[in-house]
Amino acid sequence: MKMISEFNNDERISEQLLVVSCSKNMSTNNIPYLNIEFKDRSGTIYGKKWDYSEGDEDLFAPGNILLVNAETSIYRNNLQLKVTSATPLDSEEIDFSKFTKDTPSNFEALQKELDKYIASVSDPKLREVMTTAIKKYENGYYNSPAGKNIHHDYKHGLLTHILSMCEIGEFLSHHYEDVDYDILMTAIILHDIGKTVELEGELIYTYTTEGKLLGHISIGEAIVQETCKEVGLDHEKSVLLEHCILAHHGQLEFGSPVMPLTKEALILSLIDQVDSKVEALNKALESTKEGEFSSKIFALDNRSFYKPKK
Repeated sequence: MKMISEFNNDERISEQLLVVSCSKNMSTNNIPYLNIEFKDRSGTIYGKKWDYSEGDEDLFAPGNILLVNAETSIYRNNLQLKVTSATPLDSEEIDFSKFTKDTPSNFEALQKELDKYIASVSDPKLREVMTTAIKKYENGYYNSPAGKNIHHDYKHGLLTHILSMCEIGEFLSHHYEDVDYDILMTAIILHDIGKTVELEGELIYTYTTEGKLLGHISIGEAIVQETCKEVGLDHEKSVLLEHCILAHHGQLEFGSPVMPLTKEALILSLIDQVDSKVEALNKALESTKEGEFSSKIFALDNRSFYKPKK
């Protein structure tokens, strides 16, 4: 068994791969081909299938796990596959361990850490807002990824992302003066709760209708607003908390309806950027050899990063 991250240039592979997407394309010479994105727990790779038939579109449907025979090559500094054939697999033939990437931490330990941060908030109403909202969306909150592809894109990824932000937020709240710890920590814990509605799936994650039409920021703000009213949170604190949710992407062009206009909202947006972008970089470097540059990273302005030799 060979993982995508272990593929090398100019070799033949015959491996079980998960189809993420498949689309018809036309070459510059007007030759049709299928452009297919494959995935396993180590990463993704694109492949081309030339001389395809109509049945190939069904074969390479997203969500299918296939035994793929292909040749590897370098195209525009990225490794890709030239698919020669693929065979559908019965469930008993599939090695699902190749495709289920779990959080590197123990799930029970993550739950205890979350409870610790919730308990650290002194305002009982804010604690109630957190516990009430999380309970309503418990399955997604604990099991969803933080993103579809870019960062923390695995089971429990959302919770892992949130707890990493909590650790950074705890430090910054003591490092800088006049930071409202309770508002900041509550905002961190609830900032991405909209993703429990925005994303669905197991092996591959897709956007729900609500996710496509509304987006996780507006969904999350609605959840938080409703919960604040339900528990009777003070109006001022409710507005401050909702503002943090709406502004947590930091810029209008990044999807936030408003810019951060409080210290807590600004810190939240910066923490979110740091954790998501460093995780995206870590993900790219996992499949990069020492002394070489990574593939281009969309979340980091399509830059390639160097992985130093140890």
